[in-house]
Amino acid sequence: MEIKKVLMIGAGQMGNGITQVMAMSGRQVAMFDVKQEFVDKGIATIEKSLNRSVEKGKMTQNEKDAVMGRITTGVEWGPEDCDVDLAMEAVVEDMDLKKSLFKKLDEWCPERTIFATNTSTLPVTAMGSVTSRPHKMIGMHFFSPVPIMKLIEGVVGLATDEDTYKSIEALGNSLPNKTFIKVADSPGFVGNRIMVPMMNEAIYTLFEGVAEPEVIDNVALLGFNHPIGPLRLCDAIGLDTILHVMEILYGEYGDTKYRPCPLLRKYVEAGWLGKKAGRGFYNDYKK
Repeated sequence: MEIKKVLMIGAGQMGNGITQVMAMSGRQVAMFDVKQEFVDKGIATIEKSLNRSVEKGKMTQNEKDAVMGRITTGVEWGPEDCDVDLAMEAVVEDMDLKKSLFKKLDEWCPERTIFATNTSTLPVTAMGSVTSRPHKMIGMHFFSPVPIMKLIEGVVGLATDEDTYKSIEALGNSLPNKTFIKVADSPGFVGNRIMVPMMNEAIYTLFEGVAEPEVIDNVALLGFNHPIGPLRLCDAIGLDTILHVMEILYGEYGDTKYRPCPLLRKYVEAGWLGKKAGRGFYNDYKK
């Protein structure tokens, strides 16, 4: 099935990024969130991103206006908004919240609608199980920042059928600068199972006094050819998110290699969540 109309629940960092690339690919997208301020911030982020592309000559003003014209927004969504080919969520990593969203979508969306989650760690199979169409449930794990990062992990649940997978694979590969890679429904999938424990280990080296943040990050920059150091990346993603992923991995696998670093937990308790809070492992952010 060709995906032409998309409903996006969540206008935050991931939701507005996914909305942008969907609209850039020529699709109509309706983006919703629980508060108007979240929606306004999401649209402002999209416009700022597209303006940078215009300034750099990567798109014309007319092309930017066309992208913005394909995006609609709102706060309260209902059955009238659910006549779409794809309904996707990018809300906080709370399984109960996600399940409640998909129950409502299952009730309001037509039979053709495919459901997708942008979860980075939670089981896709479990989300699909609360609907009458678990075969139409799939994960689309985008990496942040969405307009820049190339990877989409296509997470196939136990019940996901081949038609759903092929439709979403075609969608993913049609998005600008994106490559869609199939992975199994396993805690952390591939990306976060490798990346987040690496960042947690970097925090341990700081916690144990092995080196300062700048030194730790420079080892990754100069020694591994990474574009950003692990501690700076933690700050960019949000330390609360890193802790949450580590807690899920530790809980699911029960292996001490996934134990969150005590310093990570302490920073989260202090509210030092990284860039979004103005302070994390670095203290050079504007609030």
